Amino acid sequence: MGCGSCSTGGCTPAGCKSNGACLTNGCSKLDVYDWLSHMDMPANYKPFSIVEIKFKGSRKEFYKNVDNIYLEAGELVAVETTTGGFDIGHVSLTGELVRMQMTKRHVKEADVVKKIYRKATAADVDKWKAAKDLEWETMHKTRKLALELNLSMKISDVDYQGDKTKATFYYTAEGRVDFRELIKRMAEAFRIRIEMRQIGMRQEASRLGGIGSCGRELCCSTWLTDFKTVSTAAARYQNLSLNTLKLAGQCGKLKCCLNYELDTYMDALKHIPDNVNVLRTEKGDARLQKTDIFKKLMWFSYPGEENWVPVKISRVKEIQRFNSEGVFPAELVEVAEEVTQPARALDYENVVGQDSLTRLDERNRNKKKNKSRNKNSRGGQQNAGGDNRQQPNNKQPSPPQQTAQSKPSIAREELRNPAGSKPPGSRPQGNRPDGGGKQDGTRNDRNRNNRNRPRPNNPNNQNNSPKPPTDN
Repeated sequence: MGCGSCSTGGCTPAGCKSNGACLTNGCSKLDVYDWLSHMDMPANYKPFSIVEIKFKGSRKEFYKNVDNIYLEAGELVAVETTTGGFDIGHVSLTGELVRMQMTKRHVKEADVVKKIYRKATAADVDKWKAAKDLEWETMHKTRKLALELNLSMKISDVDYQGDKTKATFYYTAEGRVDFRELIKRMAEAFRIRIEMRQIGMRQEASRLGGIGSCGRELCCSTWLTDFKTVSTAAARYQNLSLNTLKLAGQCGKLKCCLNYELDTYMDALKHIPDNVNVLRTEKGDARLQKTDIFKKLMWFSYPGEENWVPVKISRVKEIQRFNSEGVFPAELVEVAEEVTQPARALDYENVVGQDSLTRLDERNRNKKKNKSRNKNSRGGQQNAGGDNRQQPNNKQPSPPQQTAQSKPSIAREELRNPAGSKPPGSRPQGNRPDGGGKQDGTRNDRNRNNRNRPRPNNPNNQNNSPKPPTDN
């Protein structure tokens, strides 16, 4: 945490292990980063003569560097005080940034009258540390004296001056306190000059420090300097429960962080309709229960029902306009017909990519079935005359050819050759060259029809093609 020079305790800080001289961790509270330190100034540049010095409890003051002492951030210096003597503080800022800080705090250069004496020597540092060691004991003795006098005040912190000749007591109280008798007893007990300073609850938390409900160090003890007023209206605008135990911070007042997001909520509330406590419908009067500001939803409930109905802001404005015209809608939310899609049946048999062990056997079995089916289909396509030529793929298989006693072919032949006359150009009937018997007209007619059919290029069926008759 911090070093002995700050309000966070007496342990040494982290960082360079210089025991508080480097302004690391708790000692760097309310520190300002010098973003001009690495820049080279012009040759005729005259450094700014005012330096910012930081003391215990984040107290900062401006001092004149009359002797133009070269100072860096974190160095201990002895400075002038208003009541005499000297005080020891850390250099927090030098250069042109001090001018900007003075402008921010509305401090003029003419108003800075106190000056820097010197860099703190070893004797000054030892005397300053001895004075800081007395602060804890002095605060507890002062609290006992205040209890003996029945004073309604709380001594929260004590700040000794660097030369151990003066001490400032910070206290909190509800009203004015008559502590004249307390000062007399304190002067007799401590033999120093005493100054009493009343502070508020927020300033007390800033000096003492602590951990907030968010788990981080208090904002007032790390970076927050101006304490703005916080009201319960800020919690009401953010839809927070008005529970003082949850809204109060370490100081007992409302948390300062309630004001951080207040402007964002105020901008979002511009789109939320006002005075919408009740919406009238045919089903009944619906009362407002909750408002989701950023989602732009308002939750209503009917009397006697526990379910809350979410309604969009546009719909709320529409119903509000209907009610002003004397029209009551049927429902708060327009019911739209939803198209229900059939539920997809999930197959959990092969979810991890595992295949069946018998997948190859099933594939071979299917191949054998296909081969036997093809053989049966080829056997059925052969005709009675021994013609086993395959049919074209695009045509259905033709029925088997009729035998020599087929009546349609005989009728067509009689119409062509009436009274048994020979057709012109017909070949004489006789014995076949291969030794077979005579061929009648039906056989010749069937052979003539077979010649006109398309012949597939099948080398196995070359011997089965009919041969044309030759003359003897």
